[in-house]
Amino acid sequence: MSELVVAAVQMRSGVLPAANIAVMEDLVREAASRGARYVQTPEMTGAIQRDRMALQASLRRVDEDPVVRSAARLAAELGIHLHIGSTAIDAGDGMAANRGFVFAPDGSTVAVYDKIHMFDVDLDDGESWRESAVYRPGDCAVIADIGGVPVGMGICYDIRFPQLFRDLAVAGAEVLTAPAAFTRQTGEAHWHVLQRARAIENGAFVVSAAQGGLHEDGRETYGHSLIIDPWGRVIAQADGDEPGIVIAAIDTAEVAAARGKIPNLKNARRYATAAAEPSKP
Repeated sequence: MSELVVAAVQMRSGVLPAANIAVMEDLVREAASRGARYVQTPEMTGAIQRDRMALQASLRRVDEDPVVRSAARLAAELGIHLHIGSTAIDAGDGMAANRGFVFAPDGSTVAVYDKIHMFDVDLDDGESWRESAVYRPGDCAVIADIGGVPVGMGICYDIRFPQLFRDLAVAGAEVLTAPAAFTRQTGEAHWHVLQRARAIENGAFVVSAAQGGLHEDGRETYGHSLIIDPWGRVIAQADGDEPGIVIAAIDTAEVAAARGKIPNLKNARRYATAAAEPSKP
């Protein structure tokens, strides 16, 4: 398959999983009714909750998680590939996994990915995050087969680590993903340029569903869900931070065309890094 209609679902998840699942289901159904066969939701679809104790109380093992159960059932009902950008899953020992899932049109699980890079940062105006205090990082890059289209999985902060997306592309990924809950501060500065850069560097489509707006827990996210072609052109995007969907038909033949014009994946060379020796007088 070279042609695929894809959709990115933009949400404003609150602290209650049941309410978020209801919104997710409505938006996914809308995307499917408009012809999307691959639908992606954002990071932390199930809940955005900065209170650690409240988050821990809501965690479930994967076989009991309501987001996972609802998404599997919905994928089967609609006959689509449904990519839950991520939701928090009980990883044991008081830790969570920031985990993405892809479900097949029969409801089976195609792929599972745990976010590798933890968002441990100190931003301007006192905004500070320590994901590593709550989430156990993953250690494996993952490519999902979406009806014959290889899709590389990333989550949010992963987008700042180009080596991950390069490895996915070299391994065959033709579509790259970074479903996110980007802060408004970092999103305004870097969201578009990072997404476009990963597309251009790898000659790949990029699909990234986003959280957007002011959330119940007080955080604010940027929105602007994106679909980008292998030449780095934005072919669909959300205008702001309101919940909704963006949708586009993609043709993965464009991946081969872009990589044929600029074959940097093939032209890359290994090299050593050495400190320059001080010049002698």
